[in-house]
Amino acid sequence: MAGGTMGGGGGRRGGGGAITGINVTPMVDLMLVLLVIMMVSATYVIAQALKVDLPKSESSDGSTSSPVIVSVQADGTLFFNDAKVTEEQLVAHLKATAAENKDTTVVVSADTKADHGSVVHVMDLARRESLTKFAVQVSSR
Repeated sequence: MAGGTMGGGGGRRGGGGAITGINVTPMVDLMLVLLVIMMVSATYVIAQALKVDLPKSESSDGSTSSPVIVSVQADGTLFFNDAKVTEEQLVAHLKATAAENKDTTVVVSADTKADHGSVVHVMDLARRESLTKFAVQVSSR
């Protein structure tokens, strides 16, 4: 049987032929992984290498004062740092705070049912005493 199809001749479908191509996809994947590892480790090495000796300061800018909290309840009752106060007492406390440090932050903590005008009035009282930094206290949802 000359020229028969029996046996493992060198046909394309037989599997005994030579490999003519190479699949480079796994090699590209490996190179990308190595690149990412190198980038991450290089960033870490650079961050460790940048040791900065910051200069010391003998003076302070006065911004280390703690904020004061003015609370407004739903019925309009005022509190200064958890102490119930009248409007006149609040003005006196704000005046003393401004005399100590005009950069003090006034945190306004108002009830959700408090009148908007009451909150604005408290902020105006603080502004009259030259306290101009405000924050509004809220709770997270």
